[in-house]
Amino acid sequence: MSGGGNLPVGPGIWGFIAFFVLAIALWFLVRNMNSRLRRMAYRDRDRAEEFAANADAGVDRSSRGSARTPAPGEPDPSADSTSQAEPGEDPDARGGATRP
Repeated sequence: MSGGGNLPVGPGIWGFIAFFVLAIALWFLVRNMNSRLRRMAYRDRDRAEEFAANADAGVDRSSRGSARTPAPGEPDPSADSTSQAEPGEDPDARGGATRP
């Protein structure tokens, strides 16, 4: 048996440098993430304020009697009844759907 097995083994200077580079990269990543999250929060706040302003303007308009635009899937109350097929008229001639 040889007697040279008592050498100190450790990460050395290269281990320290690698750890330091990883720590600096992590610091930059966290800093970038915080700035992006802050920007996103500002955008959400601005959108909410804009939505509230538009909703307030919509309430003011509807209180004056102007018509509001219906939501998707909601029937349009201002649609005239002439778009319906007259009795005895062929709905396929105007491109309407037929019922089974």
